[in-house]
Amino acid sequence: MTRPTPGNLLGHPKGLFLLFGTEMWERMSYYGMRGIFVLYLTTAATAGVMGWGHMTELELQSNALSYLGWYAMIVYITPVLGGWMADNVWGQRKSIIVGGVFMMLGQFALGTPHEYIAGMEKAFLLIGLTLLIIGNGFFKPNISTMVGDLYEDGDKRRDAAFTIFYMGINLGSILGYLVVGSIGEKINYQYGFIAAGVGMALSLIFQLSMGNKYLGDIGKVPSAKQKGTAENELANRPLTSEERDRVKVILIMSFFTVVFWAGFEQAAGSMTLFAKHKTDLVFFGWEMPASWLQTVNPIFIIVLAPVFASIWLKLGDREPNSPVKFSLGMLFLGLGFISMVGAALQIGDDSSARAHVIWLVMAYIFHTMGELCLSPIGLSMVTKLAPLKYTSLLMGMWFFFSGVGNMAAAQIGKLVGEAGPLSTFAGVAIMAFVAGGCLYLLRDKLVDWMHGAEDASPTNFEEKLEEEIGITGTHEAISEKHSS
Repeated sequence: MTRPTPGNLLGHPKGLFLLFGTEMWERMSYYGMRGIFVLYLTTAATAGVMGWGHMTELELQSNALSYLGWYAMIVYITPVLGGWMADNVWGQRKSIIVGGVFMMLGQFALGTPHEYIAGMEKAFLLIGLTLLIIGNGFFKPNISTMVGDLYEDGDKRRDAAFTIFYMGINLGSILGYLVVGSIGEKINYQYGFIAAGVGMALSLIFQLSMGNKYLGDIGKVPSAKQKGTAENELANRPLTSEERDRVKVILIMSFFTVVFWAGFEQAAGSMTLFAKHKTDLVFFGWEMPASWLQTVNPIFIIVLAPVFASIWLKLGDREPNSPVKFSLGMLFLGLGFISMVGAALQIGDDSSARAHVIWLVMAYIFHTMGELCLSPIGLSMVTKLAPLKYTSLLMGMWFFFSGVGNMAAAQIGKLVGEAGPLSTFAGVAIMAFVAGGCLYLLRDKLVDWMHGAEDASPTNFEEKLEEEIGITGTHEAISEKHSS
C-alpha cells in the first residue's frame, strides 16, 4: 500500500494542496471557456459559419443562451455516471485522469480554426461540447470526494478544507477569465478555447506527476471494493433508517440549490450580455473585456474565503448548521439581484444608456458571499452524510441539481430580453428570499435527520463500518486486506 507523504501544510494534509492545484488548472479551462462562450456564439462571424445569419441580435442571444443552458445542465448531470463509475469500476484517481483527457480534447475541438474545418463548424462545436460534458462527468464529483477522503470522520477541519479547495477553484477561474477572456475578446475566440485546452493539460500533468507522492492510494481503488469482506457486507445490505434520513437531507438541500444556481449562473449568460451591451466598461479610453467583470466573483472568493472559514471555526459551538448557512446564501443572492435592479433602473427604457459598473460589481460581491455560505458547505455536507457505498454517486446527484439550476438560469436569462432586466432581476431576488425563508423554517427537521453527522466524532472509517454493519473485527479484516 502506498501512503501519502506525511506531514501537514498550513494545518492540512499536503494532498489537499495537490488537489487544489489540479482543480485550479481544470477550472481555468472550464471558466475560461464559459466566460467567452456566449459572446463567441453571438458574433456575426460565428453566426455566418453556423448558419444563423438570418437571426436578429435578440434571437442570436436567445440561441446562445439555449446552447449554454443545455451544456451547463448536462455537464452537471454526467457526474452521476462518473460518480458511479468511480465507486464501482475505476476509482476516483483514474476517473479524473480520463475526464481530464476528454475535456482537453473538447477545448481543442472548439478551438479548431474555422478555416481548417469549412462546412463542419457546427459539428466541431457539438463534438467539443460533448467531449467537455463527458470529461466533466468523470472529473467533477471525484476530485471533490477525494478532498473529503483526506480527513477522518468528525474532523472539524473538513469545512475549512473545502473552503480552501474552493479558493483553488476560484484562482483557476480568475486565470481563465483574464487569460482566455483576453485572448478571446481581443484576439480570436477560438484561440481562447485553445488556451483553455492548455490549462486542462496542465491540470493533468499536475495530477500525474505528484499524485502518488501526496495522495498515496487515496482514490485508486473503487470505494465499493476497497474494504474487502466488511465492505461487501455493507454493499449488500439495505440502507438503515438513519442513512435514509441523511440521504433525504442531501436531496432536499440539493433541491434548494436549484434556486441558488438559477440566479447565480446568470453570470455566464444574461449578466455577461448585460455587461457587454448595457454597462459602461470604458476606462480612460480603453474598453475592458466584458468577461473580465466575472473575475470579481473569484477575486472576492479568495479574499473572503479565509474570513468565512475563520468565522466558522471561531464560532465553535455557535457555528450555524448547514441549513442556516444555505439560508444565508439565498439572502445574499437576493441582495445581489437587488443591486442588478438598481442597474436596470439606471438605464430605464433608454436603449443607448449604460449602467455604472459598480452595480454589477456589488451584485458579484453579494453573490460571492452567498456562494461561500452554500457551495463549499454543500460539498462538505455530502461527504459527511452520504452512506459509504454511495459517496461519489450522491456527490454526482449534488451536481445534477446544480445542472438543473443552470438550465433554469438559461431560461431566466432569456426573460431579460423578452420581459426586460428590471422585472426579471426583481423576480429572481424575490425567488431567492422566499427559498431562503422556507429553508430556514425547515432547519430543525433537517438537523434532526442528520443524526449528529455535523457533530465532532472520534470514530474513524473502520469504527464507522463496525457501527453500521453491526459486526466486530472490522479493523483487523481491513488491516489484513491492506497489508496483502
